Amino acid sequence: MASHILQFETLERLSEVAASEFVKLCAESIAARGRFNVALSGGSTPKAMYQLLASSPCRDSVDWTRVHAFWSDERYIEPSDEQSNEHMARTALLDHVPIPPGNVRGMYIPGGVEKAAAAYEALVRSELGEHLAMDLTLLGIGPDGHTASLFPGEPAVHETERLVIAGIGHAGVSERITMTPPLLNKSRRVVFLVAGADKAEPMRRVLNGPENWDQTPSQAVARHAPAVLWLLDKPATALLT
Repeated sequence: MASHILQFETLERLSEVAASEFVKLCAESIAARGRFNVALSGGSTPKAMYQLLASSPCRDSVDWTRVHAFWSDERYIEPSDEQSNEHMARTALLDHVPIPPGNVRGMYIPGGVEKAAAAYEALVRSELGEHLAMDLTLLGIGPDGHTASLFPGEPAVHETERLVIAGIGHAGVSERITMTPPLLNKSRRVVFLVAGADKAEPMRRVLNGPENWDQTPSQAVARHAPAVLWLLDKPATALLT
């Protein structure tokens, strides 16, 4: 695994670099394979990056007709709900760029969380083909050490066969849909966006602590994906050695 860490004084600067990385990887992926498959994340940290991507010059540097947007995880709620990861990404980014509607693959469908998870796995397999590799997966770290909807003490982090499953969240909406390590770790690039002093302790565990997926599920991706880029603000790095 190749892992690289960049530290920034401000969230603004972190977001600028994240947006630049998105634009660069998009161009490389389109040149190599004709499309850019990206798994978006929710949470407050990526929102500033999405807003930059929706504005010039980033907006005009991306061939949005070749971008295919997925989500690494989602609350099982309709995308019109303000708690939805899809809702956040649409209002901050996707509603402001010329991405074809059919290229936006939200996780929610009616009929129950298990049905939605199974349908999303089928979609991912159909869209990504035999390699099952996202070009870019965006992730964050929660104060409890979770990433996507892989929460401490929950079995989702130990899934070895399914690519997308129903999971349990420990805050807010409990019913979740999440990509699993077998899919997340196939991504050609994983970028973790982490900001805030409340992330210092989980970051210490993720990078410096013993490996324990039940305590710190994000280790299942952070330590095993083939290419990981960490974009951290200064408070999040306070306890790293």
